[in-house]
Amino acid sequence: MDSRKWSWWHTAIISSVLGISCYLNTLDAEFVYDDSRAILKNADLLPTTPWINLLFNDFWGTPLTHSGSHKSYRPICIASFRLNYAIGELNPGGYHLVNTLLHGMVCWLTVVLSYNLVDSHVVGVVGGLLFATHPIHTGKAVAGVVGRADVGACLFLIASFLCYIKSCAHPLTVGSRHTRLRWLLGSLVLAALSMLCKEQGVTVLGVCAVHEVVYVSKLNGKTLRSSVNKALHRGMATRLLSLAVTAICLIVLRMFLMGNSPPEFSPSDNPASSSESFLTRTLTFLYLPAFNFLLLLYPRTLSFDWSMEAIPLIENVLDVRNVLTVTFYVCFISLGLYSLRRTIFEDASQPEENGKDNNFNSYKNGSITSKATASRNNTNGHLKKRSVSRHKDHRRSDKRTVIDETAEERPLFCFPVIVTSLAIIVLPFVPASNVFFYVGFVVAERVLYIPSVGFCIMVGVGVGGMWSRFSNSGRRVVLVVVGVVVVLFAAKTMQRNLDWKNEEALYRSGIDVNPAKAWGNLGNVLGNQGRTNEAEMAYRKALSYRSNMADTHYNLGILLAGQKRYKDAIQSYENAITFRPRLAVAHLNLGIVLDQVGRKEDAIRILKNASTISGHGLKDPKQHSHAIASIKYNLGRILTDLGRIEEGLTVYQDVVRTRPAHFEPHSLYNMIGEAYTKAGLLDEAEKWYKRSLESKPSHVPAHLTLAKLYSKTGRTKQAEALFLKAQSLGPRDVSVWTHYGQHLYEGKQVARAAEMFVKASKLAPDDFDIVFNAANYLRESESYETAEEFYRSAVKLDQKSNIAHMNLGAILHLLGKHQESERYYLTALELNPGDTMTRENLRKLRAIMAKKQARR
Repeated sequence: MDSRKWSWWHTAIISSVLGISCYLNTLDAEFVYDDSRAILKNADLLPTTPWINLLFNDFWGTPLTHSGSHKSYRPICIASFRLNYAIGELNPGGYHLVNTLLHGMVCWLTVVLSYNLVDSHVVGVVGGLLFATHPIHTGKAVAGVVGRADVGACLFLIASFLCYIKSCAHPLTVGSRHTRLRWLLGSLVLAALSMLCKEQGVTVLGVCAVHEVVYVSKLNGKTLRSSVNKALHRGMATRLLSLAVTAICLIVLRMFLMGNSPPEFSPSDNPASSSESFLTRTLTFLYLPAFNFLLLLYPRTLSFDWSMEAIPLIENVLDVRNVLTVTFYVCFISLGLYSLRRTIFEDASQPEENGKDNNFNSYKNGSITSKATASRNNTNGHLKKRSVSRHKDHRRSDKRTVIDETAEERPLFCFPVIVTSLAIIVLPFVPASNVFFYVGFVVAERVLYIPSVGFCIMVGVGVGGMWSRFSNSGRRVVLVVVGVVVVLFAAKTMQRNLDWKNEEALYRSGIDVNPAKAWGNLGNVLGNQGRTNEAEMAYRKALSYRSNMADTHYNLGILLAGQKRYKDAIQSYENAITFRPRLAVAHLNLGIVLDQVGRKEDAIRILKNASTISGHGLKDPKQHSHAIASIKYNLGRILTDLGRIEEGLTVYQDVVRTRPAHFEPHSLYNMIGEAYTKAGLLDEAEKWYKRSLESKPSHVPAHLTLAKLYSKTGRTKQAEALFLKAQSLGPRDVSVWTHYGQHLYEGKQVARAAEMFVKASKLAPDDFDIVFNAANYLRESESYETAEEFYRSAVKLDQKSNIAHMNLGAILHLLGKHQESERYYLTALELNPGDTMTRENLRKLRAIMAKKQARR
């Protein structure tokens, strides 16, 4: 690679463009998986929510101090979502575009960091291209919108690290400060911003500290005292103290904001954490970092979720996976110790020659360092180096010896860079390792986004070492291998993005890894699409893998209830309650179904008991509090329907006092008004109807109930205005036409009433009651032919309705279609032999038919 024609920014542009190109096929993707709760259901994105709330709520919009909070504090990420919402509301394309552009920026900074650590085109190109295309970045990092937290944290983390590097003046710079305080301050501020994107961002301070020791201050293990004194003279103490104080302050602030209490997770989220066996916990938690590193090394199998039994627990030492664990730690620790030894005890022990420290040299004379770059002045001791020939030194022959004769003796790998790369891999992963506290997942590909920076740079260093040692033929092999890997990574990334296009594709892609979770979520998607048979099959498959999933039993119950399979739905709701007794929505829907099947006392008992369920420690406290309010609402409704109006009103008033802010009260106020109407307290009812409309002026039922009240109290014009307003608000709402039609009928405007019911029947052609009433009103308005059509439709809708057959017979009787009329009368009598009216009509019809026959 000719360094005279190639610069670092060429590498940065290629890496960024490639990184963006790999994710262009996500721009038309939908919101999937966690995006629903973080974006679609997160009130913190709404303009009505004060911006200050972002500082006290977690990633999902729950107050950090709440017992059920996830404790994930990411206000900068939520702020970016809010800006997305302000520009394009809930159009997912804008959110995906921002994620893709941020990934391109991180690719750029990864290349810049590589060149700052190793002044090598080979290392920069390899590290940049691998990072741009690595498939581990799909899923919840780039293709999933919620992954913006990881991408943003990585962006600020690298920027913070680069500022720290810039803050360290070259140790031999004369006449200037050893620490550039503005750059150091910038590094600390960016570290805080990284943490405010995602918690692991604070670990950049540890990365800076490691870099300080092994790369900047170059502590020498053999001459420790003198090297420490030299490092202190160069500002090491100031920088390390700044890092330590900032880290302590950020961690204390973080603990204070989340209320000094750790989050609570379900055992299924991280099964090893709830295992009673110390051996099982130890072996499993030791294995998980090895498994994560394997995903970086060979990202063949990826999944949207690795919880439950996706990775079975390691319960004994004979499990073959322990071999991978041992191999990983032996190799990883050996590499770290060897690199550290070469850095501290060997590289640092070499004498400084020609006014330069060897540890500040990158690759030289091995075709790694570009000649043009090497000739530029060094400003921070990392990216740029002065050429030896530029130093004024009268020992020119010695200098020539340093370049030519010692080059082959230099280590092929830049070991301080390897130590720094290992720090970037390890430190950001530590918060997810279950070492200090249990986390709410087994494996999460998103947490590898930041460690992959160190991994890709380290691989680049390895390739650079081989490149410097190999001949041209060997380099061609290296070039081909790297090219093939980059192409395969890019193809895998773009293919994996297709899995994140929509939820159905995503959950189907995870069936092999986590069948229980994948089938359960797939059932939700299929059910929402109206593919009920497939949805039921998916739910039952999920339960065949894991029978104690309360959410799946609950969702299956909703599906069955929608099909009016109430008995099966009741069983599913009861199963959900058995496996999660505090699942309030299961109690709610069980009570509703029991009411629908006529078991009203059972429904009252279930709802009364459920109304006191505590929400302490629940993952979604907003959903729980909303469910509790809905439970009380339905309890009041059932009591009122049973005529126990005083009890119902007491429950309703309790909901008014205790409802959460996110529970919209308009329906509640309207139901209270209806209860007062049943009690005959019309003035009180009117007040609550009006409160309902004040709460939500577009609430159609409140317009209708208040209109009916006005009609009952003789305020016809006001009633008419409300009925017409309801029609303009909900022209597709059947009730606005049927209620208005009833109002007109009571006002003896039968023809107009029939017209309203005809309109309603067009909106609900399968509703027997509407079609039948339309036919009745048409008959009363003497539109006999049209009435006949509607009666025929009613008979088709309910072939066991004797009244429909009888009325059809009657209208045919009036139209002179006597034989057909007789047939429907007879069918009506078969359905209801004791119907005297039908018998009387049939007698009259046969008398007419007899007279006609006699005339002939």
